[in-house]
Amino acid sequence: MTRRVLAESVPFTDLAAMTRDVRAAIEQAWAILLDSSRFVGGEAVEDFEQKWASYCGVSEAVGVASGTDALLLTLMALGIGAGDEVIVPANTFVASAEAVVLAGATPAFADVSPDTLLLTPAQLEAAITPRTAAVIVVHLYGQMPDMEALTLSASRAGIVLIEDAAQAHGASWCGRRAGSIGRVGCFSFYPAKNLGAFGDAGAVVTADAELAGRIRSLRDHGRSRLSRYDHEFIGVNSRLDGLQAAVLNAKLPWLDAWTEARRSIAARYRAAFGGGVGRLVEEEPGSRGAYHLAVARIPDRAGVERQLAETGIETQIHYPVPCHLQTPYRRFATRPLPVTEESANDILSLPMFPHMSDDRVTRVCDAISQALGAQDSSVV
Repeated sequence: MTRRVLAESVPFTDLAAMTRDVRAAIEQAWAILLDSSRFVGGEAVEDFEQKWASYCGVSEAVGVASGTDALLLTLMALGIGAGDEVIVPANTFVASAEAVVLAGATPAFADVSPDTLLLTPAQLEAAITPRTAAVIVVHLYGQMPDMEALTLSASRAGIVLIEDAAQAHGASWCGRRAGSIGRVGCFSFYPAKNLGAFGDAGAVVTADAELAGRIRSLRDHGRSRLSRYDHEFIGVNSRLDGLQAAVLNAKLPWLDAWTEARRSIAARYRAAFGGGVGRLVEEEPGSRGAYHLAVARIPDRAGVERQLAETGIETQIHYPVPCHLQTPYRRFATRPLPVTEESANDILSLPMFPHMSDDRVTRVCDAISQALGAQDSSVV
């Protein structure tokens, strides 16, 4: 009897491949750290903060325990809390709204563009009220919206623009890196991110030295810089540890090459869709996405998802339940959000990691073409 040989599966991501690139450097850095015993803060953290600030094109970076804490500490440092509203795109990971609620403020959900699934100036302006103190512009999937227009809208309204760049390491808008355009940029270094630690970690970047100083104090129980026993603010414990900083220092030199690999894969995916019924989420003109995720909009998502799975291709959905429809946040959904709700039914995230082989990319492209009834996959 002849046995059918199944093709190699295509995982959604492959963190082990990224680790292999940097393992030797990490082991060396950890050995130095173990000898120094500087496990919280210390030289490794300070080194990463300096390098990350330079990479993002700002003067200040503050390492914290997670991307969620980066947002929360930013709101705390800005004095945003009870009585304030913060505009948040409804199409986002829940942490964007969670940080607002934890700060004591109210999230005001706004809809997104049907093309990019990101916030637009018109949607921002429609959500502004007399209570609006800030807007969190989310660079979801590693894509950036029209930052020039959003900055102008926020400035006219007198509100603070905060960049949630948790998925946008290395993305840029008209040559300016994610995190450098708003008053503050907030990053997550969760292991699966384009620049990921070996656990939870995050950072805030800004050109405002005074604001950075407040965040440094707030992340460390509100301590004064002059004395560890004097506390100027009610803070939290959200310090970046040296082990995670050592990992990030080892990975940072690889980030640009990894990002270019992601962009190349995304371009092949985009070509595979052609002019058919499905399409990859669009990039805003002026944006260079980092492609943390390769998200497509597919009318018959369930059917395509099933066909890809049958050929060993793993996919995911980011996110199947919109933020404003999650139980704790329904009370904040005060306006229609049709694009967010419609897109939640047809978005599908395709395999995306910088070490995907050409053969694996071709397999995904061919499977997409076949599932959508495209004519000739050779165009990819």
